[in-house]
Amino acid sequence: MTDRLRDYRDKRDFAATPEPAGGDSAAAELARFVVQQHHATNLHWDLRLEREGTLASWAVPRGIPFHPKEDRLAVRTEDHPLKYLEFEGEIPAGNYGAGTMTVWDSGTYELEKWRDDEVIVVFHGARVEGRYVLFKTKGKNWMIHRMDPPAAGVEPMPERIEPMKAKLGPLPSDDGAFAYEVKWDGIRAVARLDRGHLDLTGRNGTDYRPRYPELRPLGGALGSTRAILDGEIVAFDEHGKPSFERLQSRMHLTGDAQVKRRAKELPVTYVAFDLLWLDGHLTTGLPYRDRRRLLADLELDGPHWRSPAHHEGDGAALLEATREQGLEGIVAKRLESPYEPGRRSGAWIKVKNVLRQEIVIGGWARGEGKRSGSFGALCAGVHDDEGRLRYVGKVGTGFDEKMLALLTRELTSRRRDSSPFEGRQPPRGTIFVEPELVAEVELREWTRTGTLRAPAFKGLRDDVDPTMVVRESVD
Repeated sequence: MTDRLRDYRDKRDFAATPEPAGGDSAAAELARFVVQQHHATNLHWDLRLEREGTLASWAVPRGIPFHPKEDRLAVRTEDHPLKYLEFEGEIPAGNYGAGTMTVWDSGTYELEKWRDDEVIVVFHGARVEGRYVLFKTKGKNWMIHRMDPPAAGVEPMPERIEPMKAKLGPLPSDDGAFAYEVKWDGIRAVARLDRGHLDLTGRNGTDYRPRYPELRPLGGALGSTRAILDGEIVAFDEHGKPSFERLQSRMHLTGDAQVKRRAKELPVTYVAFDLLWLDGHLTTGLPYRDRRRLLADLELDGPHWRSPAHHEGDGAALLEATREQGLEGIVAKRLESPYEPGRRSGAWIKVKNVLRQEIVIGGWARGEGKRSGSFGALCAGVHDDEGRLRYVGKVGTGFDEKMLALLTRELTSRRRDSSPFEGRQPPRGTIFVEPELVAEVELREWTRTGTLRAPAFKGLRDDVDPTMVVRESVD
């Protein structure tokens, strides 16, 4: 035993850590196992199997899989003493494995095969039940795979769920059938929380993890609970109001140093407002009321994430409150409605205090005077019912110097000879570009001829597929 625990002892100072130095635990007739949740530098789980007087150990970064389609990496670590079967505690900073360790599951197991490159066991625990194999890959690492079918109703975590969309409209007449939320004026993002790992994906599939490093700890916020959330990435101003303009300064950074610096200067918050999948079960078919209750039970409240309350009924009062605070508006959501991935559904209604519209930039007019070095106005378009890009007017206000410089670079690199618009065309002299950039504008109204009246630029939307941009109108 001494030789098998040498690596374990060499890595630890037992005068500084509460971990056991060795020794036996109480004798047992059946081989035992333990799974410990370890909040170290990165949240992970440690699987330990009693074997010939010690605990053979693997670090499992994403936890024990419960579905045969979800294999997990398992990193073989040094053997541990049997007393580790019951160890819980805080390993002090500066020590190997520093962090909090708790017993997540324990029990006995039946051994079917033990080779240097493959171990097959049947677990009998409170959480982990069934037949599993640990097998060595071509490199040094191992994988753990569930060999039994999943428990009834358990599904693998979906790789992607497309966000549900809302329609523009007035307050619903059947007020009591709806709940109401603040419209957050951020970037829509679906968050997959998978035992310490976070995937954060925009509407068009953009990976937002590199841009918003302060949100990465959200992956471990629920511990072993796995979930898929729908929400928005929001930048709040000094008064605590969501500001799309402030978010713009975070959206277009690419260098790691810039991203880290701005994350400290202007941190964002993930605002979760729906729950799409939870611990092996798709929740999209549940009524909104039930999804919201399950979301509240998760108690998501961290330094850069939250799940604000919703209000059942009395939408007019919330709309008036948002108007007084200068917010964009609210979203009404039918209490008994399911979540409809990818669909613009009448079960969700955007009720706005100010009119906003996404537009595709199809060209630009030359600037004059102080703007002679950039552009004077953007030529805006939206798609009609047949997918054709239609010209809807020019946008010439709302740009600061940084945005002027950014847009000038982006537009120059997308120049083309012909117009991307069909039908009515912009004024003569327009410089056309590939219709790849999406912007959001605020406007007074639409004219009868389908032109934006008094539009002002609010920001670029790199989370929106330009081919999906259509005119928003009240049905």
